[in-house]
Amino acid sequence: MSLYSPSIEKLIESFERLPSIGHKTAVRLAFYMLNASKTETDEFIKSIENAKKNLKLCSQCYNISDTDPCEICGNAKRDHTQICVVEDVKNVIAIEKIHEYKGVYHVLHGSISPMDGVGPDDIKIKELLARLMDGKVKEVILATNPRVEGEATAIYISKLIKPMNIKVTRLAHGLPVGGDLEYTDEFTLSKAFEGRTEL
Repeated sequence: MSLYSPSIEKLIESFERLPSIGHKTAVRLAFYMLNASKTETDEFIKSIENAKKNLKLCSQCYNISDTDPCEICGNAKRDHTQICVVEDVKNVIAIEKIHEYKGVYHVLHGSISPMDGVGPDDIKIKELLARLMDGKVKEVILATNPRVEGEATAIYISKLIKPMNIKVTRLAHGLPVGGDLEYTDEFTLSKAFEGRTEL
């Protein structure tokens, strides 16, 4: 028998579905929302609805944005001859924080992982290759996470790009193996960019 009423239990279960939220945190969040004013809860609900309604994928880089193209792709001051390939949107934010990279991005929305049933056709690799066809891109920086899946994805993409005579580089391995870009400190990430190697 549950300690909570069915409505509270349902709210706790909803919070538990969020990544990295355990039962205790879900209970805290549920009771925080229950104790919040109607104005606060209405604003919270509206912000989620607005984000779901207004955000879209940039048709060029597949970053999440309010506009298409996104602010980065639409910025003429960015170096459009250089594309940094990342696994997800959070990686774009992590790299932008170092204020050193001036090129554009391509968000794969995942990495190749046969164990999880994710193959090359399940992420935005075809779309990346299509962007390279006009001959304007001079360098592709593979900034996939330094895990087995990220490495496999980087190697797979580099083999596809090599015949196009485009320089392919990989971030230096000052990044911890098994880590995620979004949790890497800005100094380490900056040094990884400086020390990137050609594949």
